[in-house]
Amino acid sequence: MGFAAKWEKYIKFLVYVVAVVLVNVAGLTLFFRADLTEGDIYSISGVSKEVVSTLSEPLTINVFFTENLPAPHNNTERYLHDLLQEYSAYANQYFNYRFYNVSPKEGDVDAETRENQTLAKDYGIQPVQIQAIEEDEVKFQKAYMGLVIIHGDLIERIPTITTTDGLEYKLTTAIQTLNNKISTLLRLSEKIHIKLFLSSSLRQVAPYMRLEDLSELPNALETTVQEVSAKNYDKLAFEYLDPTTSEDARKAAKNYQLMKLQWPELPKENIPAGEGIIGLVMEHKRKVKEIPLLHVMRIPLIGKHYELVDLQSVEDIINENIESLIDINEDLGYLAGHGALPLTGGSPMNPMGNQDLDAVSNFRTLVSENYSIQSVNFEEETIPEGPNCLVIAGPTEQFSDYDLFQIDQFVMRGKNLAVFYDAFKEVQPPQQQMRFNQPPRYVPVDTGLEKLLSHYGVSIKKAYVLDENSYVQEIPAQFGGGQRNIYFAPIIKRRFINDDLPFMHNIKGLVAMQISPLALNTEQLEENDVQATKVFSSSEKSWEMKGRINLNPMFIRPPESPDAYESYPLAYVLEGGFKSYFAGKPIPTKETEAEAEEAEADEKAAEKAEEEGVDLSMVEAEGEIISEGKPGKIFVIASAEILKNNMIDREGRTPNAMFVMNVIDYLNNRTDIALMRSKQQRFNPLNETGAGTKAFVKWFNIIGLPVIVMLFGLLVWFVRHNRKKRIQMMFQK
Repeated sequence: MGFAAKWEKYIKFLVYVVAVVLVNVAGLTLFFRADLTEGDIYSISGVSKEVVSTLSEPLTINVFFTENLPAPHNNTERYLHDLLQEYSAYANQYFNYRFYNVSPKEGDVDAETRENQTLAKDYGIQPVQIQAIEEDEVKFQKAYMGLVIIHGDLIERIPTITTTDGLEYKLTTAIQTLNNKISTLLRLSEKIHIKLFLSSSLRQVAPYMRLEDLSELPNALETTVQEVSAKNYDKLAFEYLDPTTSEDARKAAKNYQLMKLQWPELPKENIPAGEGIIGLVMEHKRKVKEIPLLHVMRIPLIGKHYELVDLQSVEDIINENIESLIDINEDLGYLAGHGALPLTGGSPMNPMGNQDLDAVSNFRTLVSENYSIQSVNFEEETIPEGPNCLVIAGPTEQFSDYDLFQIDQFVMRGKNLAVFYDAFKEVQPPQQQMRFNQPPRYVPVDTGLEKLLSHYGVSIKKAYVLDENSYVQEIPAQFGGGQRNIYFAPIIKRRFINDDLPFMHNIKGLVAMQISPLALNTEQLEENDVQATKVFSSSEKSWEMKGRINLNPMFIRPPESPDAYESYPLAYVLEGGFKSYFAGKPIPTKETEAEAEEAEADEKAAEKAEEEGVDLSMVEAEGEIISEGKPGKIFVIASAEILKNNMIDREGRTPNAMFVMNVIDYLNNRTDIALMRSKQQRFNPLNETGAGTKAFVKWFNIIGLPVIVMLFGLLVWFVRHNRKKRIQMMFQK
């Protein structure tokens, strides 16, 4: 028995060793990971896996990140390591990444580190200054925190990575952009023309403007363009034009917005009065981008200071504009005119140098990262076929039946619509009345778009939703201090957001502004077989303001009657095969001078046919109108304020910005991108609990836990006491 037991131990040990080896072998061949976080923030999204697993050319990510940085930057480096390792696990053989050692050791920087730092600067990765606290002292140090993505001959850089927020989204979209850019460049039939307009007359005054390098600018720019062209499959063509010596160049310059300089006669320097033009133009087909080459600054006590643009920045600008000129992104239609919010007319800064919060430049910047915006003006053209989605933001002017017909037929073709509609237009009082603190008037907007939306199944009420769960404003001390609720800026809490919709996953809260309630036309929806899904609503502590609108917070009071409160739907998505509003109606015509002449000619032709005895009434036409459309989607929210700069940040990391961009992606059938963008949220509040739940948790912690510990102690004592008695009974026998 002793001999068998001894060998049994050895056999068990051998079996355990074999099992461990087999498990490790299986682990090398069978890859499996489990991410237990709610939003899977430590796992890459499905779209990221697809992007790196379908690469057709080598792609390399070079990371320049200083090691052993203080918190929170050390966490960013660790997250970046894990993220790239995750990419590598799902990628094919074309994906590679490398971390370069740019961290100086104690003492002098060694040759390898110095070489890597030089390489980082060549790629445009410059060190940034960060703050560190060591031994109760605040210290500053320079650190490299960036990466470059090299795909073929193209380079995309992320020069500064200071946070993990949205890092996967930035990497994946950058890789997608490079993929699209390569395929688009290879398909180009015409080159991108880069024209330098530089008047030779400027060379006379250049030394007095401290522009000694101006004469070398043409050769330097030509070299830069050649280098950029070599990295873009030789698709760039450079041309130098001198408006001083060439009449054709002078005429061509008038077609562009270029800087023009004029100077008086300078007798002492023997320079006659003259003028000159300087600027760079990028042109491809009908698209044009002007690049200023000369910056003019006003310095106190000194006056004007002229400075030529840095050639490195010109290279970056050329690369950015190439993407815009060749339309590497999907098209997105945006309504221009009809009083809608202008994308290009507003400036992020007003004349006083402060940010213009009514501008939509942040929205334009975020959209332009993934879409090529096409402005649609019904006065000049119809809606093009390219965009899958048309955005209508805050129109205030009347739509003609012809305009509505264009929108209707766009939807009938299976395209999608995003409507950000204001139910009221704010009208400021005259200047003399503003002196007496006369408030603005809010005039109901009636553009005709309402009847189209109502036909599809949703109506906009002429009211504003006010909510006790609203944004709280801090009152400055000079005005008494304290806080006050801005009731017309409801805070949409998590339980009122429909997270069953894919693009609303991980959106934990929103802030609305001057938003109106929506109502569904259930009969119309059933008749059209259209499904309406509520996106979010106000809280049960909200009420309507209608009739005379006054949004002065000092004069807004919540209603006293509980019956006045209810939850209002604020955004809907309609999906299905919509029926045309113009089915069975005459097709609207656009009244223009040319069409009036054409109608007159048709009338004369009809008269001639009647004289000759030809009956044209027998001629029938089909296909002039699409009566029943293909399946499409319409998103409706009665607030265009949500698109403005005071509601959306430029980086796109706030919940409002993610929500708007997710809606655009959803309507362009890019739900996977929307999920990836919003899976890591800065705003992540705890679930709300009622007063009873809070009281129970409080008293359970105070009284319940000690009681449970005491009962557990009594149970242990009772078990030990019984065991002691059993042992005594055994020995007594």
